[in-house]
Amino acid sequence: MSRFLVRVMYDGTNLRGWQTQTTGRSVQGELIAALKDLGIAHPNLTGSGRTDAGVHSLANYAHFDYNGKMTTQQLVMAMNSKLDSDIMITGIWQVPDSFNARYSAISRTYIYLLARKRTPLNRLYTGYISGKEIAIEDLRAMSEVLKGSHNFTSLSKNNPAIPNHICNISSFIIEEIKGKIFFQITADRFLHHMVRRIVGTMVNLSQRSLGVETLKQILEEQNARQKLVFTAPPQGLYLYNVQYPDLKLEDYPYNNFLTD
Repeated sequence: MSRFLVRVMYDGTNLRGWQTQTTGRSVQGELIAALKDLGIAHPNLTGSGRTDAGVHSLANYAHFDYNGKMTTQQLVMAMNSKLDSDIMITGIWQVPDSFNARYSAISRTYIYLLARKRTPLNRLYTGYISGKEIAIEDLRAMSEVLKGSHNFTSLSKNNPAIPNHICNISSFIIEEIKGKIFFQITADRFLHHMVRRIVGTMVNLSQRSLGVETLKQILEEQNARQKLVFTAPPQGLYLYNVQYPDLKLEDYPYNNFLTD
């Protein structure tokens, strides 16, 4: 039995998130079903992390175990032939048996696209928050507060099963591209709803003419029910990449997909 790493892109609009659900389609459930159709009864499919319903991915990763004769390229084509058009395998590699898609990761990068105007054509792939004009300068100033290692209890969904709320944000880029505000955040780990709450709260503070000092206070309070915390809609969130040490993957052709 050998272990393989699979990279998957998906449109989360009609999916109920990554994790297998008792009802409805999920990314994990669809991948397992595809592997079973190929005769892999117990693939032990484990993802790099979970995305919620409505959240998209340019490059999520998972590992599975396989002892058949297909090459990695044949596996890509075979799996894609079994998947609906909103999920696509973009690469498969053999990895060491000790590799774990979740625990071997050293960082994850998310992108959030926030539309300045809501239209019927962008509602499924960008977030939108009504209210006053959003100042890019305010957002960039607040992003500096969040860089580094912090307790993100106030900016995540409360989950007693996860006692450690310390995350280290190594990069936080904010740009405006073609009428959309582009947030790109890289960290060693993310908590549930963390990116959406960071984006939503920063926008809320900007619209209320609050800023850096208020955001510092929110962080220090470590209160997941802080009244100024706002969760941005899932439609604008994309898992952009997961980084693994000492793992060389070929250049990814979709890296500029969201900005082109």
